[in-house]
Amino acid sequence: MESKICFFNSTKAWGGGEKWHLEVAGAMNRNGHSVILVTNSQSQLHDRAVVEGIPLFQLSVGNTSFLNPFKIIRAWRFFKTHKVHTLVVNLPADLKLAGIAAKLAGVKRIIYRRGSAIPIKSSLLNRFLFGHVVTEIIANSEETKRTVLQNNPTLFDPRKIHVFYNGIDLKEYDSRPFELLYTRQGDEVIIGNAGRLVYQKGQDMLLDAAAILDAHGVNFKLLIAGDGKLRQELEYQAAKLGIAHRVVFLGFVENIKSFMESIDIFVLPSRWEGFGYVLAEAMASRKPIVAFNVSSNPELVEEGVTGTLVPMARENGLAESLLTLAALPATCTEYGNAGRAAVELKFNFDTNIKYIADFLGN
Repeated sequence: MESKICFFNSTKAWGGGEKWHLEVAGAMNRNGHSVILVTNSQSQLHDRAVVEGIPLFQLSVGNTSFLNPFKIIRAWRFFKTHKVHTLVVNLPADLKLAGIAAKLAGVKRIIYRRGSAIPIKSSLLNRFLFGHVVTEIIANSEETKRTVLQNNPTLFDPRKIHVFYNGIDLKEYDSRPFELLYTRQGDEVIIGNAGRLVYQKGQDMLLDAAAILDAHGVNFKLLIAGDGKLRQELEYQAAKLGIAHRVVFLGFVENIKSFMESIDIFVLPSRWEGFGYVLAEAMASRKPIVAFNVSSNPELVEEGVTGTLVPMARENGLAESLLTLAALPATCTEYGNAGRAAVELKFNFDTNIKYIADFLGN
């Protein structure tokens, strides 16, 4: 079968963009669309795509690969051989290499998927790429769409920026087996956070809030799932604050449902997000949310209905919201049920994939 829709993601890391590529390419492949996925052979995306049975092509890409004529030619030949009609790229490095090669190969639609609510730099190269190469942009939230043109309103036609929310496959999620990652001790309130341990995700502010909870005598445990370059620094911070006994660093958690079913309240202290997919996962598990009122968070969390939104960088606000919810289990249940209903209505993968497939299949 000739491949017409190419999903191109060459990173070795695993994150929201890679999850999106895997799920959308996999669903479209299962539904009979002609797709192919370009990956780095040493990536988690590649390994998971093999399991999913998605047609693959391997290519390693660096930030300056677009300056290498041999890389450009290889990508050009790939697009020509597979008669690719639509290209979807997620990373700036991939856009530079694959976008230019696809343009030279006559690919009709070159779509850039933007997953971070960070303005695109108005550089000479970006003005060329978004002025002459990219035909459409997919944004994962209204906030991401808004920030795309923040540095240069004329960079791209806003009418060609389309918002598609990430979705959760609720049938798969609900049927997924899980095991608790922590055993509650007495009347502990179990608070959870999941994300890469990097500056963006704000776990440092969460630890400050946890210290306030501890000072108020709250009996709690904080579970932090994820790994990253700040782990050692965060562990040191917890010890310095005198709350090391309150915090469990779980490392990378393969089954996010096991994590969500182990906690009572989910906290997202991120400084910014494109689309807080982990919020939708927590809501699918009927967990009340506490998060900063930034980026796309208000598009997922409804204040006083599914959780609490706190002014940015106010650790006291995080602590106050957690203190309130810890004392009101009935409110936690109410927020959790409302969150699940919101996911079923707005962030259901089965519904969202139809919109995306129709858009990409045109």
